[in-house]
Amino acid sequence: MPHTLASLVNHTALKLTVLAGEGRLDVPVRWAHASELIDPVPYMEGGELLLITALKLDAEDPEATRRYVRRVAEAGVVGLGFAVGVNYEDVPEPLVQAAREHGLPLLGVPRRTPFIAISKAVSAAVAADQYRAVTAGFEAQRELTRAALGAEGPAELLARLAAHLDGWAALYDASGAVVAAAPEWAARRAARLSGDVARLRERPAPASAVVSDTDGNDRVELQSLGTGRRSRGVLAVGTGAPLGTAGRYAVHSTVALLTLTTERSRALQDAEQRLGAAVLKMLLAGEPDHARAVAGRLYGGLLDAPFRMVVAEPVPAEEQTPPPSGSSLTASSLSASSPGGTAGPVGVLEGLADAIESAAVRNGEAILAVPDGGRLVVLVPDGGAAADACAGYAAEAEARTAARGRTRGRPGRAGGGHGGAGIAIGLSAPTGPMAAAHAYRQAEQALSVARRRGRALIEHEDVAAGSVLPLLADDAVRAFADGLLRALREHDATGRGDLVASLRAWLARHGQWDAAAADLGVHRHTLRYRMRRVEEILGRSLDDADVRMELWLALKATSASQGE
Repeated sequence: MPHTLASLVNHTALKLTVLAGEGRLDVPVRWAHASELIDPVPYMEGGELLLITALKLDAEDPEATRRYVRRVAEAGVVGLGFAVGVNYEDVPEPLVQAAREHGLPLLGVPRRTPFIAISKAVSAAVAADQYRAVTAGFEAQRELTRAALGAEGPAELLARLAAHLDGWAALYDASGAVVAAAPEWAARRAARLSGDVARLRERPAPASAVVSDTDGNDRVELQSLGTGRRSRGVLAVGTGAPLGTAGRYAVHSTVALLTLTTERSRALQDAEQRLGAAVLKMLLAGEPDHARAVAGRLYGGLLDAPFRMVVAEPVPAEEQTPPPSGSSLTASSLSASSPGGTAGPVGVLEGLADAIESAAVRNGEAILAVPDGGRLVVLVPDGGAAADACAGYAAEAEARTAARGRTRGRPGRAGGGHGGAGIAIGLSAPTGPMAAAHAYRQAEQALSVARRRGRALIEHEDVAAGSVLPLLADDAVRAFADGLLRALREHDATGRGDLVASLRAWLARHGQWDAAAADLGVHRHTLRYRMRRVEEILGRSLDDADVRMELWLALKATSASQGE
């Protein structure tokens, strides 16, 4: 309990008397300070008991004492102690009246009680209070450590912390999802702080913030977890008042314990990454039995049921033409490098990895994630929470891009707002260890289509079941088509014949002269003449099937871009 004016008044050795402010003696006293300055306010911090003898103050002047008392009261001084029998035989009545007017406690200090005795009493009480807080903090630390080492892990740790603070506590994982809360009702309250948690996670760890819940009843303190630049989680603590010394010890201890449980050692991370890369390398090389042997219990369960292959890359938000492929992952090129090893934004890949890993942990699923330079390759159980998390992350990325496009007055491309960059994800069909290499090719094909279409996620089933025409939306394809048909369009612009429309009708009718001429409303001889002119202008023969195919695709590509 903090020391108060009442504690000093009840101190039998001090013999203090209460002359004013009897109803405010329960105010805590932070310190006792003696000053004879006419204006001691610049040297006060608030919470002090100010001890005076009125050496320079005319304590019998009502106006002077009123100004003095008002000034110190407004500065946060909690009381005045007046030395009786030093400069005045008794406490002057104007000082008593001024103290009563401003509700400031006034204590009479007998001549035999030196000011230093009062200062020592306050100092001893402050030290005792701090010692009790530190002792309580160490005891809470021991109790929290036992909880962290128990079988229930973070859940029991949060329960002990909430009980110690007489409040609530919640733990968020690296993706910002609530994974544990105490008491149970706190999970709903913690979920409402997702926006504040997301903002804190964007700052380098360690970081903290103080916010209010939506009801405005709690003071909520957020603490990031982790030792690296990326937060591995967030601890939220809700209390009705600011934390004291003991509560602060308890929170700091909890942060340290949770960091130890959520931040795996760098050596362990590297070892798991190398193991995962080796397993994937064997799968892609067509050695599923060896992959199972190396995977052991860490990844073995993943290979016992159908899984999907995920291949993801960051995509600059303003990218127009996808870069040449040529970087396909093979058994010989696979590396166990950490994210960020190549050029390009990696925040989206880290966000995707966190989302998939968090979903897998919450649902007890095994996954295999391998960063490969500027790519992320992940094996996830088919139909599981990790696969759903991948799709959810992609949907959020596209929603952010759409919102950004509306803000700028133009359509947005795929991807999210992670540093102004998006993401492209390819997802294979369900497969098993024997067909892992085929699944990887499927995921790469889907990834390529995602980049061309400006989408965040494409599944292989969508590629196989869809039309080839959306693939023609690529800028390079449109440029080729415009170049191929430019001479024909320039001819038509002179009014010497509609060669482009005639070519389209003839190709659509598979070279049938009468049917195509009927569609155009011209004689078949006119159509034959126009096709000869097409051959002359282009320098190509329409008898060549490859030429007919290129012209048909060029017509489809340009008609899609021009709304024909």
